[in-house]
Amino acid sequence: MPCHGVSIAAVRVWRRGSLMNHRIVIIGGGFAGLSAANELGRQRLPVTVVDRMNHHLFQPLLYQVATGFLAPGDIASPIRSALAKYQNVSVKMDHIESIDSKRRIVIGKHGEIPYDTLIIATGVTHSYFGHSDWAPYAPGLKTIEDATIIRAKLIDALEKAECAEDANQRRALLTFAVIGGGPTGVELAGALAELVRATSAGEYRNFGAKDIQIILIEGADRILPSFKPASSQYASQSLARLGVSVMIKTFVTQVGENFIEYKQADKTQRLNLRTVLWAAGVQGSPIGAILEQQFGASLDKVGRVIVDDQLAIPGTSNVFVIGDLAHYTDDNGMQLPGVAPVAIQQGRFVAKVIKQRLAGAADPLATGPLKFRYIDRGSMAVIGRGRAVAESGKLRFVGFPAWAVWGIVHIYFLIEFENKIVVFFRWLWNYLTNQRGSRLIVKYDSSNNA
Repeated sequence: MPCHGVSIAAVRVWRRGSLMNHRIVIIGGGFAGLSAANELGRQRLPVTVVDRMNHHLFQPLLYQVATGFLAPGDIASPIRSALAKYQNVSVKMDHIESIDSKRRIVIGKHGEIPYDTLIIATGVTHSYFGHSDWAPYAPGLKTIEDATIIRAKLIDALEKAECAEDANQRRALLTFAVIGGGPTGVELAGALAELVRATSAGEYRNFGAKDIQIILIEGADRILPSFKPASSQYASQSLARLGVSVMIKTFVTQVGENFIEYKQADKTQRLNLRTVLWAAGVQGSPIGAILEQQFGASLDKVGRVIVDDQLAIPGTSNVFVIGDLAHYTDDNGMQLPGVAPVAIQQGRFVAKVIKQRLAGAADPLATGPLKFRYIDRGSMAVIGRGRAVAESGKLRFVGFPAWAVWGIVHIYFLIEFENKIVVFFRWLWNYLTNQRGSRLIVKYDSSNNA
């Protein structure tokens, strides 16, 4: 049947040829980038994925690497392996230095990559709210390197406390502070409490669980502020049972080599300690500034890129920003959170938009424009062994049922089949024995804690 004087068969042949010449470049191999690459790979479109690392990282479980429960390889998979089944998808490990919008070229440390459509999915990094000098003393948790550094820092503090002869020095070594009471901070504090109290305390002879102090500091009036108040209360009570002191309406004013200062009401106090972990804030990756310069992108106050209804930079038709780096506001005026489900849905959506736009150039019957709508299936946070909170719409459940659902969901989203099996049995073993095996100190300079 003719279509505007051209046969359907002819249109399909022309379309396939035009699609095969359309170069799509994805910067970032996280949830958003990998999701987009998978969808485009299925459409047999030419795709190049660029990431500064060679692996996809399951960030929601990083804290379990940091606290010795999982090994780094349990939550990371080579990007090449994840995309190997798509012959039309290639992977490059490179660090992006710039983008030339006029020439449509991504400039990496190891060469130039031309594009027709560009997808940016580089995520976010730590924000110290203008105090970058705090970073050496309060590491955040975004990469495997961060997790292994934190793990070494925690175990090193326990080892030094075992050897310390001075009571004040031992007290400082056995004091741990987590700054930030969102899901990451709560999960990190709970896992830390289980590590240093339940697991490690019985292995040392010169101190016990009663000597260890763990503090979770949050500036809001409750932890897990994005959850319902009842969930926040359950989390606080669960942390208290683990021995974590929760300090709300508290603001850190200074972080030094062996101390922090914090303000409650109008009173500033100082706490001597050796281990501070940062989970308080994020900022957009440096590529946001490049997008601002090259494409006129607008950035929010933390450097995320404001995008339109199709997750593109306004004023462009071929540059998309997805995942944690994207600032997208839903129909209720709420900015979407930086969580894996949002990133995955955005990756799939953008792939659909690109497919539709390319089809529209050749197919007069293509449908109209799309608008991204996030389907929120709920939020979860784990507090410790058998303790978690989960919310989905009006539903809320806590304790072991929430913990079990949390585990199933996280195992489901792990990339490699082998990883799912390993993590499942590690979790089962941990629940039955409360033991953790990945507690090695490797290449860690602890001189600043001496």
